[in-house]
Amino acid sequence: MLFQTLLNKTKGDRWIWLIIILLSLISVMAVYSATGTLAYKKGEAVEKLLLTKHLIFVLLGIGMIYIAHLLDYRYYAGISKILMIITIPLLFYTLVFGANVNDASRWVKIPVIGLTFQTSDLAKLALITFLARMLTKKQENIKNVKESFIPIMGSVCVVFVLIALANLSTALMLFGVSILLLIIGRISIKQISIVCVGGAILLLFVVFLGPRRATYASRIKSFMHPEQQHSDKTFQADQAKIALATGGVFGKGPGNSTQRNFLPHPYSDFIFAIIIEEWGTLGGIVIMMLYLVLLYRCIKIVTRAPKAFGALLAAGLSFSLTIQAFANMAVAVGLGPVTGVPLPLVSMGGTSMIFTSVAFGIILSVSRDVEENLAGALAKEDKDKIKNNKVIVGEIPAFG
Repeated sequence: MLFQTLLNKTKGDRWIWLIIILLSLISVMAVYSATGTLAYKKGEAVEKLLLTKHLIFVLLGIGMIYIAHLLDYRYYAGISKILMIITIPLLFYTLVFGANVNDASRWVKIPVIGLTFQTSDLAKLALITFLARMLTKKQENIKNVKESFIPIMGSVCVVFVLIALANLSTALMLFGVSILLLIIGRISIKQISIVCVGGAILLLFVVFLGPRRATYASRIKSFMHPEQQHSDKTFQADQAKIALATGGVFGKGPGNSTQRNFLPHPYSDFIFAIIIEEWGTLGGIVIMMLYLVLLYRCIKIVTRAPKAFGALLAAGLSFSLTIQAFANMAVAVGLGPVTGVPLPLVSMGGTSMIFTSVAFGIILSVSRDVEENLAGALAKEDKDKIKNNKVIVGEIPAFG
């Protein structure tokens, strides 16, 4: 009864809601298992604290999804301008004054409450919503270089380089999503090529002249030629491979991971490796299928959206979430160099969970609008049928 009441109050694609619930449950189980080693290393109090904190953020995230999906997605067009005005100075501030971890300034501490958040999470949401707004607004003059192309290219390149200086993997994924949006938004191939060339130049600058150039070079060498590197540099990747190998087809069972005792932060960046170790290859396939189904349902929303802004918004956010998910899984199984990209809705992480939840909420808001428009069209069609039937009946002469 309670479940039915909650179901009636939620709108939008039911499959996406189901995927959200399943990923949240998987997240709680995986984080609970992955933090088990902390009870031995740092005491049970630390383990319980982390798990409680994660549960709070999961529930808070679901609440954010519910609130965001009730808000008409058209409001995000106006909000996007404010977000961009906040985001660019905030990215500058993060580079200069942000918390420095592993030679990367990615986090900013929130005054009073003392929590830190990764500004690139906000930047992803801001840029995607801003691009969706700009591409919709400039459709009539989309080929105009001064009015359309320069503002769009400028926003993409500025955000890209500001994120890339501290977080190259996130910047590259966001740049890729931006290019996909430009293609969908009918930007010419010539102009898209110019954006790609500009992005490539900025990438070379960051990789060879940026403050983390030594880190990027080390990670690429460790990925391309692990046999030539010291074991310390390939430690995370090696431990993840052991987790995959020992997991087998069916896994060791929930809570039976041994690699959680060796992998640094098994509850965040490498949580997919722990899932495969405990749930096996089949468990990994299930996770992959959930994200593929999510992408499929989002594409259906894009094709049915009555407004260009809603279609571009749903497309950008869904591409961002699925690309990030597969990037995380690729790193965990050794198909890419080590990055700090979390698995959406699964990895432990406060700000990542919140901004991911907002993205899901916006997608569901577009889906809700699609459903309401479809229901309105069907209702109008039914009224027209009833009206036509009355006219036909009225023209039939009476007998007897």
